[in-house]
Amino acid sequence: MDQYIGKLLDNRYEILERIGIGGMAVVYKGRDHRLNRLVAIKILKEELATDAEFRRRFHDESQAVAMLSHPNIMAVYDVSHTPELDYIVMELLDGITLKQYMQKKGGKLAWREALHFITQIMKALSHAHSRGIIHRDIKPHNVMVLRDGSLKVADFGIARLTSSAQATLTQEALGSVHYISPEQARGSHIDARSDIYSAGVVLYEMITGRLPYEGDSPVAVAIQHINSIPLSPREIDPEIPEALEAITMKAMASDVNQRYISADAMLADLEEFRKNPSINFDYTPADLLVTEGDEPTQVLGANTPSNVRAQPAHADRYEEEDTWTRPRPVRREEDTRPKNRKRRYDDDDYDDYDAPRGNGSRLPIYLAIAAVALFLVGMGVFLWISFFGGITGNSGDFNVPRLYGMTVEEAKENADVVKGSFQIVVGGTTESDLPEGQIVSQDPESGRNAQSGAIITVTLSDGSGAEEETGTMPNLVNKDKRIAIAQLEELGFSEEKGNLEIKEEASEDVTKEYVISTDPEAHTDLKDVEKVTLVVSSGPESDPVTVIDFVNMTAQQAKDAAEGMGLVVSSMEEVYDASVPAGYVCWQSIDNKTQVEKGQTISFKVSKGPEPSTEPSTEPTPNQPDTSTEPTPGGQFNAISYNIDLPRDRDMVQVTVQVDGQTQYDKTLETVQQLVVVTLKGSGTQEISVYFDGQLNKTETRDFG
Repeated sequence: MDQYIGKLLDNRYEILERIGIGGMAVVYKGRDHRLNRLVAIKILKEELATDAEFRRRFHDESQAVAMLSHPNIMAVYDVSHTPELDYIVMELLDGITLKQYMQKKGGKLAWREALHFITQIMKALSHAHSRGIIHRDIKPHNVMVLRDGSLKVADFGIARLTSSAQATLTQEALGSVHYISPEQARGSHIDARSDIYSAGVVLYEMITGRLPYEGDSPVAVAIQHINSIPLSPREIDPEIPEALEAITMKAMASDVNQRYISADAMLADLEEFRKNPSINFDYTPADLLVTEGDEPTQVLGANTPSNVRAQPAHADRYEEEDTWTRPRPVRREEDTRPKNRKRRYDDDDYDDYDAPRGNGSRLPIYLAIAAVALFLVGMGVFLWISFFGGITGNSGDFNVPRLYGMTVEEAKENADVVKGSFQIVVGGTTESDLPEGQIVSQDPESGRNAQSGAIITVTLSDGSGAEEETGTMPNLVNKDKRIAIAQLEELGFSEEKGNLEIKEEASEDVTKEYVISTDPEAHTDLKDVEKVTLVVSSGPESDPVTVIDFVNMTAQQAKDAAEGMGLVVSSMEEVYDASVPAGYVCWQSIDNKTQVEKGQTISFKVSKGPEPSTEPSTEPTPNQPDTSTEPTPGGQFNAISYNIDLPRDRDMVQVTVQVDGQTQYDKTLETVQQLVVVTLKGSGTQEISVYFDGQLNKTETRDFG
């Protein structure tokens, strides 16, 4: 059995069942008991949890992603980082992955449906890129299709960690290599446009029903992303609109500078196409090829998401370029080359179909040699970066500057940050003596080397320490009551001194035991304040219910009456009871006239009448332990009722009762019922042992008569 199932994390999240497993983490279905909702809990795998540096980055990246809030992005509710465990709490989605959806549809989608899906993906990327978050692993497996037809993109920021945690050139290490951008395959600096390339591959797969590149190994596929151009969508399916083909191929341009400059730019074209499917987006074959040299020249700071997004949607279209419509080459009848093979577009591709094929030209030989050499060089670079880039830990070209004490805006304008094209991402806040909003810590730390465009995750001061020094009221709204009291005690206010008053108030919006409001309000000068009042949430308001006497009602009458009062009937166990007719309630878990809240669970025991006079069977009944015992010398068993007080430190408990070592009762119960009465059988004086969840709770001797 899974070690986590049944556990309660941070006294809040109960793990119910495992629902998935990935390269980095295991995903469980859980329940948030504080907010009473189902959630998905992603727990870091044990083999990765041993790496302290990886765990720290996992936490920081997850906190940054938790700041995203968009209807097309899976929400992250909570991030936990403790010495024992690292996990993320996310919204639980009712749907299937886009990959599964495509498989159900036969692998290919209608272009209108593909347009609907890719638009939502690009909206999610636009939101993330505007906040400095690059996904790095866009693929149909990371996109969820919900029942209402909407999409949610998952696993933002996680792919970045995978590359640093794994160094072997395997399918798992490379992730989904079929969707990788050329710059990712080369191990070069990446920016928001890498996500656009991967989204283009997803769009290509949706409208054609096939991947742009296939190969016998991950390396072979990665090299094709670097050096090849895929078959155009309309050569696979002529029914695909030309404008949608143009959008797809522009997003998948090998040269990053020929690609869409931002998610917003691609969204603009998608919207134009939606309004007018016959619109013409002109592009040339050169748009799809890598320019000379492996790395295009980049303007400092131009690759940050904010600068990329700031440019107009069509800023990368050259006004002086003559428009060109790609001609459709006509194949000769004797041309036996495979129709759907992958090939590069060059100037000769449109001539050699009708040109005479002579045997004297050495051009094919030179081209073959050049292709082999390019393949070997590309693979060598790829292998070197994959194997040794992570080992040396010094693949960066820029020194990380010291940002302590700066605001985020000041850090972004720092000369060294601009020079290195670094991206500043806020990972959270912490208590500090620095003024609110100033940087307290950073990752990576100053003085370390990092690649151009790397993310620097910063933690900001919440200003609480600075507020205390100046004697002002801290902002305690939505903070845990215990934390709020501790902060006020440091300022000299406490219940013992009589200058702190705590009031409880029902609230539908604020979690129980968290602060609703304060008097005085935050940032008020406390110099002349004699008393501080905290208003704390007592949870949602509910009318109390007075429990009635259900004994001697029929089972159905008791159930209907309890549910009519707003109670939840958890169980109705049948037991032998000679004092109550069969079919009538003989016991209830909550005493008569007790006041409880609506929604409280209650359980009943229903009489089966007097116990049969025949000797009990030695065979245990289904789902019940063997309760047979040795009879008295006269062959007579005696039964007694035995009360057990249930523990209060858990929601469920397995109760096991043994009489002289023989198990007579074994059930898992809800502790809310507080008391359980069991019927035990025996003769003479015997020892009764009670176990809670397998641990001995008490042992006593009773006389069965």
